Amino acid sequence: MANLKAIRKRIGSVKSTQKITRAMKMVAAARLVKAQIAITELRPYALKTMDVLSSVASRAGDEDVHPLLAHRDAKKVMLVVLTSDRGLAGAFNANVCKAAYLRWKELEAEGAEVSFAVIGRKGRDFFRRRGATIRRDFTGVFENLSVVRAGEIGRYIIGEFTAGGLRRIDTEFQPDEPHEGVIGEQDVTQGATLEEELAGAELGPPPEELEAELDAVYLVYNEFKSAISQDVVVEPLLPITPLEVGEDATAVDFIYEPSKRALLDRLLPMYVETELYRALLESVASEHGARMTAMDNATKNAADMIDKLTLQYNRARQAAITTELMEIIGGAEALKG
Repeated sequence: MANLKAIRKRIGSVKSTQKITRAMKMVAAARLVKAQIAITELRPYALKTMDVLSSVASRAGDEDVHPLLAHRDAKKVMLVVLTSDRGLAGAFNANVCKAAYLRWKELEAEGAEVSFAVIGRKGRDFFRRRGATIRRDFTGVFENLSVVRAGEIGRYIIGEFTAGGLRRIDTEFQPDEPHEGVIGEQDVTQGATLEEELAGAELGPPPEELEAELDAVYLVYNEFKSAISQDVVVEPLLPITPLEVGEDATAVDFIYEPSKRALLDRLLPMYVETELYRALLESVASEHGARMTAMDNATKNAADMIDKLTLQYNRARQAAITTELMEIIGGAEALKG
C-alpha cells in the first residue's frame, strides 16, 4: 500500500505541474500576440530608415566619411548578445549563447580581441562561467522595454565603438519658427548662423582625432519567424554598411540643412538605436514563442506521464487486491484443513 500512496502523490504532483505549464503557455501566447504586433509595425520603419541612410551615405563621398561608416581591420570586436532574464523557454537561450560562443572562437582564431555586452541574465551567466570579457551586462531590460531604454543601450554601444568621439548635436532645427540671424535680411551680427550654432554644439574633439575603441560590433539574437520557429542571427551592427543604391538615385543630390555631416550625425545613431530596438523586439517575440511551444510540450508530456502513472497505479492496485484475495483464500483453506 505504501507503493500506491507514493504513486498517488506523484500523480498529484504532476497534475499540479501541468496546471502551471498550461497557465504559462496561455500567458506566453497572450504576450506573443502583443510582441508580434510590435515587431510587425516596427519592421517597415527600420527598413525605411535604412533606405534613407543608404541614400545619404551614398552621396557622402570620401571626404565626409563618418566614424560609424568607417571600416577597419577587425582587431577589437564586441559581441552584443541578446538573451532573456528567465528560463523555461526551450532552446531559446542555448541557441543564442552557442552561436555567440562559436563566433567568439572564430574571431579569436583570426587574431581579434573579443569582448561582450550581454543583455539578459542567461547570457551573462553563460559567458561569465567561460571567462569571457564582459564590458557591460544589462538586466531587467525586457521587463519595461521601450524606445528610450533601447536608445540608452544604443548610445552606450556607439560610445564604446567611437571611444566617446562621436559628435552630439543637441540643437533642434525648426524651420517654421523664426531663427535670429538667418531669416530674411536680418543682420547676421545679431546671431550666429544655424550651421555655426550646430558646429558650436558639438561636444569633444572631432572623431577623426580620436583612436577608435572598437573596430566592429556584432549583434547576436533570435529573429522571430513564427511561434514555433526562431532563427539565430549574427549580423554586423557597427560599422554601418549602407545598402547599395542605383546610379539613378546617386545622380540626384539634395540640399542639406544645416549640412550633410550634421544629418549623418543624427541619422546614423538613430539607425543604430532603431536596429537595436528591432532586435530587442525580435528577441522578445522569439522568447514568448519559444516559451509557449516549450510549455505546450511540457503540458502534453505531463498528460502522458499522468496516463502512465495512472496505469501503473491501477496495476499496482489490482495486484494488491489480488494478493489480499489470495491471502484470504489461503487462510480459508487452512482453516478447513
